[in-house]
Amino acid sequence: MATSASILTQLIKDDNGQATVEAAVSLPVIFVLLLMLIQPSIVLFDRTVMQQAAAEGCRVLMTSDGSNGSLKLCEDYIRRRLSAIPQQDNFHVHAEECSWNITLSGSSGSPETAVVISTEVKPLPLLDAAAALLDATNERGNIVIEVETRMTAQPAWFLNSGLGSGAASWIGAWMNDK
Repeated sequence: MATSASILTQLIKDDNGQATVEAAVSLPVIFVLLLMLIQPSIVLFDRTVMQQAAAEGCRVLMTSDGSNGSLKLCEDYIRRRLSAIPQQDNFHVHAEECSWNITLSGSSGSPETAVVISTEVKPLPLLDAAAALLDATNERGNIVIEVETRMTAQPAWFLNSGLGSGAASWIGAWMNDK
């Protein structure tokens, strides 16, 4: 009959549970590292789509007449571009009403147009506590992402030409060159 000391010695030398213990220790670490890679990827994806929508919105805004109707059409156009971002809280908080905040300024007569887009993103589990500790969240515990795009309606050489922005003065200058 084996003594308790020999059974204990045999269990210590036995390798049968080693892989399970290693997996139990390493899997949580791997999952935390994975979460730490996924959250910045989500924010980067959101910012990229928002930046492109803002740039396209500036180009559309340059052709608008500045009326409320044309501004509404431009905002709707930007919202359609932003629909590429999933309506899932970790990508874009979409509660009772849409949390996209879009600010437009300028029109075809303005020297510059600007589009500012902001939204909220809910941090992934475990990272929400870290984001709160770093003071990277708002009062609702969400991360706020904001992009701003500004574009000049006319290039600097056009504005500094001295001919103005009227077509007649440019046509007159071209006619005088002949």
